[in-house]
Amino acid sequence: MPKGQPESVPDDGLTTRQRRNRPLVMVHTGDGKGKSTAAFGLALRGWNQGWNVAVFQFVKSAKWRLGEQTAFEALAGLHAEKGVGGPVEWHKMGSGWSWSRKAGTEDDHAADAVEGWAEIKRRIAAQEHDLYLLDEFTYPVNWGWIDVDDVVETLRGRPGHQHVVITGRRAHPAILEAADLVTEMTKVRHPMDAGQKGQRGIEW
Repeated sequence: MPKGQPESVPDDGLTTRQRRNRPLVMVHTGDGKGKSTAAFGLALRGWNQGWNVAVFQFVKSAKWRLGEQTAFEALAGLHAEKGVGGPVEWHKMGSGWSWSRKAGTEDDHAADAVEGWAEIKRRIAAQEHDLYLLDEFTYPVNWGWIDVDDVVETLRGRPGHQHVVITGRRAHPAILEAADLVTEMTKVRHPMDAGQKGQRGIEW
């Protein structure tokens, strides 16, 4: 795609503008580092465009406070105070989904994942956000906690102009098939291979 030009133009009856502004399902998968990081970068671009952004973390513990969360909460405050950018919501399964007003437990992660997906489906049907970032969503799908056919049906049938980005290793083939953009992060080398643990500013 030299200079951002597509290699071919489909005969789909759409104008260039319509095709350019089509809402996307994006998947960042693979064993390499950077899947979530790339998705948060995308969310940052969306915020700058004034999009309503919602982040849903499906695996990371509530005890982990990512640097991106702090940054996006600051951006959400800036939007509320000065109207810059767009609104941002950040929800963690590990802390008990914020809309449920109950503390999270370690007993039934599967039920928590199902609850999170049900809320996302509700929001998609109501067209509440411009960008949904489903971080590490591939895992509860692969573990059988969330029905992949329901996910694909929801993604393909979503109304309006809503982008969805999904991160996590080993994305289900049905989700890959439903996606408009798929990026696979391939690990070539990682500091942990040499026994080095994660560090501030790099992993969180």
